[in-house]
Amino acid sequence: MDSALRPLLVVGGSVLLTLAAGWAADVLLRRADSAHHETPLWGLLRRCRVPLQAVLLASVLRGTYRETGWRTVEDHAAGIGQVLSLVLIGSSAWLVIRIAAAVTESTFARYASSTRDPARVRRVRTQVTLIMRIVTAVVAVVAVAAMLLTFPALRTVGTSMLASAGIIGIVAGIAAQSTLGNLFAGFQIAFGDMVRLGDTVVVDGEWGVVEEVTLTFLAVRTWDERRITMPVSYFTSKPFENWSRGGAQMTGTVFFHLDHSAPVAEMRDRMKQILADCPAWDGRDWSLAVTDTTPSTLQIRAVVTAKDADDVWTVRCTVREQLVAWLAEEHPYALPKIAVSDAVPTPRDGRSLLDAPPPRPAEVHSNNATSAETYRKDTDEPPRTGRG
Repeated sequence: MDSALRPLLVVGGSVLLTLAAGWAADVLLRRADSAHHETPLWGLLRRCRVPLQAVLLASVLRGTYRETGWRTVEDHAAGIGQVLSLVLIGSSAWLVIRIAAAVTESTFARYASSTRDPARVRRVRTQVTLIMRIVTAVVAVVAVAAMLLTFPALRTVGTSMLASAGIIGIVAGIAAQSTLGNLFAGFQIAFGDMVRLGDTVVVDGEWGVVEEVTLTFLAVRTWDERRITMPVSYFTSKPFENWSRGGAQMTGTVFFHLDHSAPVAEMRDRMKQILADCPAWDGRDWSLAVTDTTPSTLQIRAVVTAKDADDVWTVRCTVREQLVAWLAEEHPYALPKIAVSDAVPTPRDGRSLLDAPPPRPAEVHSNNATSAETYRKDTDEPPRTGRG
């Protein structure tokens, strides 16, 4: 009877203790969250309940599993202790990552609620995201190293490899040169404020919004829902357009190529009406002017403003569409025209007019006489002799 109760007490007591500790921690965090509404930290820390219980259960079982009295446990005590140690290390790393995530999210939430500048909010969000990724990577590496060091054979191998660690590091650095370059470029983007999450950028002729920033790559979502994944080193080595830098407000242009008779003054009045009815126009500024001329057309430029890149695109399309429709309906003569003429006929012998020989003097004299005679018959006047 005692041999059956001891493992039940050990395992059952460990589980009950873990559940009680998790419940008590959740109650304390809930009370702290209700007492401090100004910060979401305590509410976010409640997500750590499961990894906390895993750490407690692994710790308690690691210290009491030999007290079960089972022969199977005694025969495999080393292996069971090894497994419980691995579980304890893994759950501890999980708990540290959850706590770090709660702290960073709480910090960002408080900063975002107290800052009215969207550009600064996006910058801090980019930095917090990259910092959280760095913390996760470091904790994972440390946890894996700690797990490997629990194996006695790996300790011996690791000690023998310390002598050649410098050479291995040089070789690894040369092999992973591009990866390390992207890693340092990620730090430069995070803290150099070059590009942030939510920025509108133009890279390689593609317009899009920065959707994700990691330590090695950056994802841009284009207007047609495509994703362009680029190494972060691109943004530190090549020029690119950041339309959100210095503010999200944008200025857009629309070009028209019209006939010289286009009513420019009336176009200004019509454009003013179009902008007044366009919700995407922010009302800051607009203009319409003739910026260039060609032998056949006028180049007219319309300038509009909007609060961001999406709205400026909408305003440009609206102005272009409605002004062209208005010109086609009210002033069709102002639309550009292409002058054409009849083709010059080819002589019967197949030679072009440029290849035909010049007329002889006799032919010229007879042609002139014929023309004079025809003129005299049509006008009933005597032909002139040329003497005055």
